[in-house]
Amino acid sequence: MRIVIGQGSCGIAAGAEKVRKALLERKISAEVSITGCIGMCYLEPIVDIYDGDSLTRLVKVSENDADAIAGFVESGDKSLIEKLTVSDEDSEFLENQTRIALRNCGIINPDEVDAYISAGGYTALKKAVSEMTPEEVIDVIKTSGLAGRGGAGFPTWFKWNAARQSEGDEKYLICNADEGDPGAFMDRAVIESDPHNLIEGMLIGAYAIGAKHAVVYVRAEYPLAIKRLKRAIEQATEKGIIGENIFGTDFSCDFYIKAGAGAFVCGEETALIESLEGHRGMPRLKPPFPAQSGFWHKPSNINNVETFANVAWIINNGGEAFAAMGTEGSKGTKVFAVTGKVKRSGLVEIPMGKTLRDVIYGICGGMKTDRPFKAVQMGGPSGGCIPEKLIDTVIDYKALGATGAIMGSGGMVVMDDSTCMVGMAKFFLDFTAKESCGKCIHCRIGTKRMLEILERICSGKGKEGDIGLLEELCYAIKDGALCGLGQTAPNPVLTTIKYFRDEYEAHINDKKCPAGECSELIEYRIDKEKCVGCTLCARNCPVDAISGAVKSPHEIDSAKCIKCGKCYTVCRFGAVVKE
Repeated sequence: MRIVIGQGSCGIAAGAEKVRKALLERKISAEVSITGCIGMCYLEPIVDIYDGDSLTRLVKVSENDADAIAGFVESGDKSLIEKLTVSDEDSEFLENQTRIALRNCGIINPDEVDAYISAGGYTALKKAVSEMTPEEVIDVIKTSGLAGRGGAGFPTWFKWNAARQSEGDEKYLICNADEGDPGAFMDRAVIESDPHNLIEGMLIGAYAIGAKHAVVYVRAEYPLAIKRLKRAIEQATEKGIIGENIFGTDFSCDFYIKAGAGAFVCGEETALIESLEGHRGMPRLKPPFPAQSGFWHKPSNINNVETFANVAWIINNGGEAFAAMGTEGSKGTKVFAVTGKVKRSGLVEIPMGKTLRDVIYGICGGMKTDRPFKAVQMGGPSGGCIPEKLIDTVIDYKALGATGAIMGSGGMVVMDDSTCMVGMAKFFLDFTAKESCGKCIHCRIGTKRMLEILERICSGKGKEGDIGLLEELCYAIKDGALCGLGQTAPNPVLTTIKYFRDEYEAHINDKKCPAGECSELIEYRIDKEKCVGCTLCARNCPVDAISGAVKSPHEIDSAKCIKCGKCYTVCRFGAVVKE
């Protein structure tokens, strides 16, 4: 019998390491090991108990459950762990997915190369370097239809082929693991949970383009991912999988990590290259493209983590198998990090062609608060908000693009009717303005001016013409910004104006926030018919703005009220009204 504890960042944050230590202290007969994140982040910590081919999954485990688990292991009495066993409903979260990039995540031990090899790891690399020419590898990737999963959706084979055909004895293969979108954590989870899969995909890519150097650029905010990737590189090197004459062939490749400081702009490939070279991360003019002149002005290819995580599976199973999933223009599967107001948040991998409804209401169980679904933000700061009326939109590059949003790297933030869409646009513009590298005027100053207008609108100081001015600035920035990040920065504003213009007008004309989220546009009052004078609101008011005698109706002094909402939250009788 084996006990496997999920120890991705989400599991550890929820207390998985405490659970592991508590189980080890019990000195039970079962082997205790770790795995990465299986994607059910909302149920962490997760403990899987394997008895031969039988799996018992326990969720929301704490160190206080160690005795019960130990008792089950020793006696087989399932009643001891009944309250911890995953429900059939929650099991559907994984059952309704098709996992390729995430196939080993939450299954194998990320710290042990032998666990990856036992799961079929490095067979694709051996096949590629021993039985296939680089051109044949590229042809298989072309047949698969694999597009870059970093956001742009550019054909992977085309980038590989361009780098291969570029002249030069020294070439570089680079993995962009600078995952910076708010709410996105797909790449982090893959590296933490299955680092050898990334290494294998990158080595196959390096072989295909003729590169002898492979680099992973990963943000320093991912310490666990870096730690596990370093260990994986060391283990693969010890086994001769990285280094000279890989699998006895003429192919040689070294491998190293560059920890970035966490600039959002370094998700853009030329800015990433500048950072790799030790310069400030700012985009270069294109052309020349990295395939011709990239890292140290040598031919280079850049793909993100999820792209490489599909490569080994494609080589082993054939390009046709991958292309059989998805839609005509978008092949294979896509990983999403689903966050926000859903009942089941976490990592979701589905074939392209599923709808937003399939993900939000099917896999993720619908709205957490049972309030009406309002919108979903796709593509992070570079994406856009898709409203409820378009919830049956097919998930592929073309269909999502038609809504004004983008696929992006895979962040999916779900909102209910308590979310202010003007405030949501302001949140993303605040992020973009702060993360602008400052190289071009349109992005550096344009996003700042847009943010100022949104802040004014949210504070009740919006004026006639602000919506038109925002749209004018959006199109000027899209046309004039130097790189893709600046060009897409206006998307959250454009889509919220397109689909939720009435909310902008309410903020400007009526000085009201329909969602009741913008604090400066909210008024709190006490319904004297409902107030019983329990004094709970007054005792919790941080500025003493509420007065009244015990067992008598209370009153809020609007001049003192800072609109923190504490009184509204603590009132048990619905007497505090938010308007």
